[in-house]
Amino acid sequence: MSIQEGTQAPDFTLPDAKGVAHKLSDYRGKTVVVYFYPKDDTPGCTKEACGFRDLQAEFDNQNAVILGISPDPSGDHRAFIEKFGLPFTLLCDEDKAVMTAYGAWGEKNMYGKISVGVIRSTVLIGPDGKVAKHWKKVANAETHPAKVLEAIQKL
Repeated sequence: MSIQEGTQAPDFTLPDAKGVAHKLSDYRGKTVVVYFYPKDDTPGCTKEACGFRDLQAEFDNQNAVILGISPDPSGDHRAFIEKFGLPFTLLCDEDKAVMTAYGAWGEKNMYGKISVGVIRSTVLIGPDGKVAKHWKKVANAETHPAKVLEAIQKL
C-alpha cells in the first residue's frame, strides 16, 4: 500500500512500551508525526530519536504528537526510552502490519545489498487525519527531526 498526501491516514492500534494501546484516531485534532525506524538503541535510530527528543518543546508548541514505531518488543522500547530520556511514545509493531500498510516495511537496498526490513520513513498527519507529508525514505536520521518540525510550522 502506498501512502498518498492529502488522503486519510490508515487508522491503527498498537501497544506502547507499557502495553497500553494507542489508536491513531484518538489523536484527531492534533498534528501527528508517525516515524518508522528499524531498531531501538542503534546508531541511526538513536540519533533520530534524540533529535525528536531535543525538539520536543517545539513540537509541543505546534500541538504535535510524536509516535515512533518499530518492530521491537515493549521491553526494548522501555530500555530505549529510559536510557535516552525519550519523552514521546514508542509503539510496538511486532507483526509489521502497520509498517506494511504505511509502506515502511519492504525491500530496501543498502550498499548494493537487497534485503527486506524497516524502511526509515515518516508520515506527517494533520489534525483532520489526512496525510500532510510523507517522507518515503529518510536519508539522514540525525537532521530529519528538524525537517519534520519545519514542515509542521508551514502547515
